Amino acid sequence: MIKLITGPKGSGKTKQLIDMINENLSVVKGNIVCIEKAMQETHNINAAVRLIDVDEYKIADYNMFYGFFAGVLAGNYDIEQIYVDGLLKIGEKNVQALGDLLDKIAVIAEDKLVVVTVSAAEEELTDNVKKYL
Repeated sequence: MIKLITGPKGSGKTKQLIDMINENLSVVKGNIVCIEKAMQETHNINAAVRLIDVDEYKIADYNMFYGFFAGVLAGNYDIEQIYVDGLLKIGEKNVQALGDLLDKIAVIAEDKLVVVTVSAAEEELTDNVKKYL
């Protein structure tokens, strides 16, 4: 299941994401992974969460991110939740392509909770993205 947290820059999306991560840590039996760009929030997330900085792996577009995401899932079958911050930046703010990526992620992560922050107002989103709201 994919869930989006949307809103313009500075609207508190990342804080909401961090709060969800830290709250869910006590109820999740498996692992939680947080994937972000530039690792700016490491001090706010519980140390039990696996933090991954996509910049370390030179992820430059949605296709690369999809392969990376699939590899993270393949490397650990105990992952229950994945949180992604800053995904729209990776795809150069291409909202239509973001929807295509989310569709592909939904297939391989159908039994996981995937929460993604999207720095855009709801009216800026295409229908293939809005279906994940």
